[in-house]
Amino acid sequence: MMSRLPTALGALLAVAISGAAQAEPTQIVVRAISKDAKFIGDSMGGVRVTLTDARSGRELASGLISGGTGDTGRIIVAPRVRGAALSTPEAAAFRATLDLDHPTLLKAQAVGPLGKPGAQITVTSMMWLLPGQPVAGDGWLLEFPGLVVEPTWTSQGNGLRIDAKVTLMCGCPIEPGGHWDAAKYDVRATLLDGDKTVAATKLSYAGKPSTFAGDLPKPKAGAYRLLVTATNADTGNTGVVEQSLSLAR
Repeated sequence: MMSRLPTALGALLAVAISGAAQAEPTQIVVRAISKDAKFIGDSMGGVRVTLTDARSGRELASGLISGGTGDTGRIIVAPRVRGAALSTPEAAAFRATLDLDHPTLLKAQAVGPLGKPGAQITVTSMMWLLPGQPVAGDGWLLEFPGLVVEPTWTSQGNGLRIDAKVTLMCGCPIEPGGHWDAAKYDVRATLLDGDKTVAATKLSYAGKPSTFAGDLPKPKAGAYRLLVTATNADTGNTGVVEQSLSLAR
């Protein structure tokens, strides 16, 4: 009886170790979608995503969300049908296979769009994953609110010409009567001296997709800050950029 005990314990231990080590490959797709628009992909520099075990903090996967912005008709034009896929094969995504041996609370942290540093934001979210249960198709959709605002200025006689390119986070264009109607976007430029407003103006659509322009009176020589904001009151999408502006004597 005594001689059998080590053998029995060894067998039980082997079973326990074998069971604990059985991790199942679990596929996951992660996508970044611009609020009120399309997927964020290569045209905007992509999005960096990191997946971690929310409880232990251990990094499980990381990489770049890359690819195209997707099918405009499917995402924007066609009526949204519950359960119908938004993505097409070329739509931007990050794909990973995680080896999980227990239900895992997964945390995603996504930073982008990487090609537009002035508009970058960080989006975080959590979800449970079960070993062997894939998150496929559209996958885990991370929504990126906001607008990309890229201003430039030129000195012209007694005034300053302010031009601003404004797009959705996916780079989707804003134009009159388009899917993203220019009439719904309020774009403004403010010239600041410290905290004091020197001049302000509304920027109007300038004839090319995503371009807005206006004029400010030129102040005396000195260092100023140019604040340009863009917003869509219907969606709440907003972009803000501030840059230094120096006028010579």
